[in-house]
Formats: sequence, structure tokens, C-alpha cells
Amino acid sequence: MALLTARSLCVGYEGQAVLSDINFEINAGDYFCIIGENGSGKSTMMKTMLGLQSLISGSIEFGDGLIQNEIGYLPQQSVVQRDFPASVFEIVLSGCQNSLKKKFFYTKEHKALAMENIKRMGIEDLKDRCYRELSGGQQQRVLLARALCATKRVLLLDEPVAGLDPIVTEEMYQLIKQLNDEGLTIIMISHDMVAVKDYATRILNVNDMEGMSC
Repeated sequence: MALLTARSLCVGYEGQAVLSDINFEINAGDYFCIIGENGSGKSTMMKTMLGLQSLISGSIEFGDGLIQNEIGYLPQQSVVQRDFPASVFEIVLSGCQNSLKKKFFYTKEHKALAMENIKRMGIEDLKDRCYRELSGGQQQRVLLARALCATKRVLLLDEPVAGLDPIVTEEMYQLIKQLNDEGLTIIMISHDMVAVKDYATRILNVNDMEGMSC
């Protein structure tokens, strides 16, 4: 059974279509890449998949017990977010927020999960450091650890290597591939059409869908 299915999906803003007639299935264990040029609507589609933005028409269906708010999400960073004055541990722990439900405080289980994912990303020595003091690559590892606190099944990554140098970029790709090999389903947005071919099991090119009406 597919974890996520898009049927005749049309996404955009205020009724104005950016992408339309989108159809795909994502199965457990996929490394599914959504590629296209900058400004082609990739991020809009991902926000719609996450429920952060309403779809214009069509449908997004979740299967095999997957719940929309249990998907881990690594968004593109803004300049303000890169300068966020919090510790690495605090940021990673905030990934447990959806599981708080009606509680007001993180439990010791939440804190243990945060530490587990900090270790998983190899940033244990940074846990007490201020996030804004870190390099771009270190910050991405922190955000990836945060996203892992929100899910055990699916990660959505929006341009996870944007702004990173070539060496750190390759390290990040290898890290994501390792997570996929461990059983996580990866959905990644990228404009790096060449590099993703080395990692993706399936690729959706949104450039073929631009300019259509819903």
C-alpha cells in the first residue's frame, strides 16, 4: 500500500495554479525526489503535502496508517532562522512538539529521543552550543535531527543542501542515503537534477507540469 498518493493534484496560491495534474505514489522505503528549476513550485507542492497550504483541487491521500502530522520536515532556512538564539538541544527537542498533544512540558522520553537523534547525526559535542554559532552544515544536521524527532517513517526535505559547499553537500547526501537505507522513506525537493540521480529511487520533474490550468 502506498504511504502517500497524489491524484490530479493542483497547487498554488489564492486560487492561482502553480502546478497541476500531479499524479504519483510514494511507497515505504522510497527515496523520492521532486526536481525542477528554482521557482517552479516544488516548495508549494511540499507545503501542500504537509497540510501547511490548502490544495486547489485534486487530492492527497495517506495510507498504511501514516498520519500527516507525523511526517518529519526539514524546510529551507531563512536568514532569520539561521540566527535563532537557542541551543542545539532545544532546537532538536522542539521536533517532539506534535507529540505533546495536551501536555505543556516535554517528558524524559522526549528528551531521550532528542539525544538519540543528536547522536545519530554525529553532533553530540554540539548539543549545548548556540545554534546561530554553527556552520551551515552543522545547522543542517541539527535540523535533520529535529525532523527525526517528529517521525519514524517519512522525512520531507526541502533543498537540504542549499548554500552548502561541495564537500558538505556530499556528506549531507550520504547522510540522507544512510537514513533511507535504515528504512526511512525520503521525499526530497531539489533543483540539483544531476546529483539526485545517484541517490533517488524515483524522480518527479515538475518542469513538465508548469503552466497548466486546473
